[in-house]
Order: sequence, then C-alpha cells, then structure tokens
Amino acid sequence: MKQMKSPDFQVIKSEEDFKREILPVYPLTSGIFQTIMRKIAKEAIQQTYFLEEFLPEEFVQGFNLLDLKKRIKGIHFPLSIYHKERAWYSLKYEEAILFELAMIYLKLKMKEMKKGEKKEIKGELSKKFLKTLNFELTQAQKRSYEEIRKDLISPYPMNRLLQGDVGSGKTVVSELAIIDVCESGYQAAVMNPTSVLSKQQFKRLSKDLEPLGLKVALLTGDTRESDKILIKEKLKLGEIDVVVGTHAIIQQDVEFKKLGLVVIDEQHRFGVNQRLELIKKGNHPDILVMTATPIPRTLAMTFYGDLDVSLIDEMPKGRRPIKTILVAESNRKSLYEFVKEELDQGNQVFFVYPLIEESEALELKNAISMYEELNKVFEKYKVGLLHGRLSSSEKNDVMDKFVQKEYDILVSTSVVEVGIDIPDATVMVIEHPDRFGLSQLHQLRGRVGRSDKQSYCFLVIDDDANNEIKSKMNSFSKTLDGFEVAEIDLKWRGPGKFFGVEQHGMPEFKFLDLVEDINIIESSRKTVELFLSSIQSFDRYPNLKHELQVRYGDSIHLVNVL
Repeated sequence: MKQMKSPDFQVIKSEEDFKREILPVYPLTSGIFQTIMRKIAKEAIQQTYFLEEFLPEEFVQGFNLLDLKKRIKGIHFPLSIYHKERAWYSLKYEEAILFELAMIYLKLKMKEMKKGEKKEIKGELSKKFLKTLNFELTQAQKRSYEEIRKDLISPYPMNRLLQGDVGSGKTVVSELAIIDVCESGYQAAVMNPTSVLSKQQFKRLSKDLEPLGLKVALLTGDTRESDKILIKEKLKLGEIDVVVGTHAIIQQDVEFKKLGLVVIDEQHRFGVNQRLELIKKGNHPDILVMTATPIPRTLAMTFYGDLDVSLIDEMPKGRRPIKTILVAESNRKSLYEFVKEELDQGNQVFFVYPLIEESEALELKNAISMYEELNKVFEKYKVGLLHGRLSSSEKNDVMDKFVQKEYDILVSTSVVEVGIDIPDATVMVIEHPDRFGLSQLHQLRGRVGRSDKQSYCFLVIDDDANNEIKSKMNSFSKTLDGFEVAEIDLKWRGPGKFFGVEQHGMPEFKFLDLVEDINIIESSRKTVELFLSSIQSFDRYPNLKHELQVRYGDSIHLVNVL
C-alpha cells in the first residue's frame, strides 16, 4: 500500500485560495520549513528585475537560451515543466560557457607573456642521448617530443600536458625536453609527489644525463641538512642543471640562477598552490605537466582546457598484454600455487591491500596481517612490506631491496600505484579490488608488464560479491586501454572522486554533468574559441568580465597550473 510521509498540505476555503503552481523543494536545516524557504526565495527572485544579462547575444541566441531573469525564475518557480527544463538547460550552458571563457582567456594570457629571450636549442645533446638508448622511440613519442620542442623554441611560455598510459614512455620524452633546455643554458626542475619516486627518477636522470655533462641533484625532505645547503647554493649559482625532488624544492630558500623548465609528474597529487610556487621560481618558465592517469575527454576539456595536449597513445614494441583475471576467494589456494610457479622462474610479485592494518569497522584483509601470513605461505621466499606509515627512508629502503631483488614479494598498500618500475615483476595480486577506483586499479596493474615477460593481474573478489562489483571488475578485466578504463570509472564514480583526491582549484558545477553533458561542453568550447579571438575581446562586454571575476576571481590565476 502506498503511503505519504509528512505531506505538505494547503487548506482550501474557497476556489480563489487554490493555486496551480510548481513549487520548489529546498534542503532544510533545523527550525526552517519549506514554506519559509519558499517565501524567502520568492522575495529574493522579485529583486532580480535590476539584473542585466551577462552572456553575449551570440551565446543566448546561438544556443536558444532563456534570458537571465527567466532562467533564474524557471529554476525556482517555473510557470510550467517546459519552463523548468528550459531553465535547467540554459543554466548548464551558462556554466559551460563561463568556464570555457575562463580557460581560453588563460590560454591567451599565457601566450601574451613574452619570455624575453628564445631558447637556442642546437639538438646536439639530444642526438647523443638518443644514440645511447637500446630502443627506438615510438611514433607517438617522436610526435610528442616534436610538439614540446616547438614550444621550447617559441617566444611564448609552454603550458603543455603530456598524457600517456602506464608504460607508454613519457619519461624519456620529458628527458629529451630537459636535455634541450639545459643545452640552451637554462636549469630544469622535476617535481614528484613522493620521495620514493623522486629517488627513482633521480637515479634514472643521473645515469642518462651525467654522461652528457649535465649535473643532477636530489632534494627531498629527508635529504641531509648539510647536503641541502650545498645543493641550494649550487642551484643559485647555476652549478646544478637539473634538480629532482618533492615539495622540498618549492621552499622559500630554494633559488635558481635561470630556471627554464618545470616538469610536474603525476600532477593531480599536488595542491595547486604548491605547483604555482615552483613556477614562480623562474621568469615564466616552460611548464610540462605529465600524467599516467588517462583522463576522459570531458574532464580533459574541462580541467585542462588551457593546456596544449600531447598524447602518447602507442605502447613500446615487445610488450606483451597483461592478462587480467578475476579470482574468487575460494580459489585462493590455486592462486598461491600459480604465484609460486612465477617465483620459481625468478620473477617478482606484488600483493596489494586497501588497508594498512585491521579495522573494526571494515572486515577487509590488510597489509600488515597478510604480510605475516604470506611469510608463512611463501616461506622459501623473501617478503617485504610497504605502506604509508613508514618514514621516507624506510620506504626507500624497502623499494631499493625490491628493485635489487632482495625481496621476491612486496606486500603493499596503493603507495605502489604510480611510477615504480620493476621489470622482473610479473604478477600483481589486488585484494578487495572494489575498494579502489578503476583508474587506480589500472595504475596498479601497470606496475607489472614492464618487460617482454608475460604478466598477470589477479583481482581477488569475495565469493558473495554482488553483481555490481562483478560487473565493474569484468568491465575492467576486458580492456587494457587506460582511456576506456577512465571513461568507465567516470561513469561509475562521477567526476568528484575520479582522481581519488580532492583538488583545490577544481570548479564545482551546480548544473553541468561532466558525464552526461559532453555535447554541451564541446559545443560551448567551439563557440567560445570563435568568440574570444584575443584578450581584448572582453573589453566590449563589461558585464561578462564582471561575472567571470565574481565566479573565478579567487582561483582563475591558479587554473593554468591544474
């Protein structure tokens, strides 16, 4: 039997008292009722008569939008369902248009900022470096490098996103950019989210660049104080060409003689203000933002709309596709037998868990308990433990031992998600995979398959897992395309949780849906690009300029380093 709980009602004494109208339902707080909220809203809307339309006529007419007053009234007190839908549609476009205007304005502003001097890149060092490689660059890597190089010799600052799937070879492209910049007499700074990644990249850059005569330094929070002082002095004097580090390189007392390139790796791990502080350390340095997290088209257009994008959409030759296999908890014994076979062949294995230790609230396997159990199961082999509560030096020590094959198995939380490169690791076992986003699972899967060996990713799911979990894991297992995974992930989780971290500086849309409204975003961007041919275009539209200042005044200067 259908029921109505706490219905609102109106006592009708006469026919004149009865009004046919669509009423809004507002979220309430204690002591406030819908009738009061509606009265407040109605009075506020009556004051909108003085508001002037801020969207230029070409947008209102071109997209058949309601004018400002009608779209405000239609979202609160629509005259009909049609009015409400038109208002909602118009407000979606309003948000898309304003944000795209902000993005393209920033892009134009970046291009107006002259560097003062062009970088003279001869390309001799990069040719020398390419000869040392034991592989040939893919066409996608060559194309991306060429795009970056054109930016470097341009009189305008580069503001480019280098996007590529895990294992696609972004690092070597960034190395070529660093070499070119240093050859032209500038310094480069490479910023990583963790000291583990910084140390790994420092080792690689030192090995690759020092034979070319370039000096590379590592600066992290756990660098010895005496070494920090020496590194900072050499950076200021220009005696260090490349510094690799964490947020330690944005400290106030770190100065560069001539910073020409900032490489920000796995950018979504940094707060916007941190990235801005690094960029401020040079005179409009070139900016190369890198990510191995494939970003769906809608998010890329929205959050990176002011960046030029280079895409590495081709994997290096000789890599075998990783086999992704769902394993029921009841088949754990067979999984362990398979792992032993891989270990017997000299390969290495990851076991990844969502929790560090046991939780009273969640009945999930955790890294610390399973570390003890796996030591018993695999007693012939050496097992290491890595998680976020270890100090930086402890994490570095564990990873070094795994790289040197002192550990056969690494038990970890998702701290191994990004950047760690272990060529002999052929098995990734992920417990409770439903506790991770699909894009995060894809990053974890990318820790194996880094050589010509066949690699495997096992997703261990509970026997009683529901159909939704099974459906998500099946979708994930059927594709190795990170961009396809990202689209699936976006649909399941929504844009707010896509990156796995809250990002200061990202816009919050009240009406626009980044999953459903891709057509609105695309059409708005195309029209905005035609409309905003130069920054001076804004001068003809003071109301529009004011509205952008109101909405993005506190954060618009940060958007270009998202």
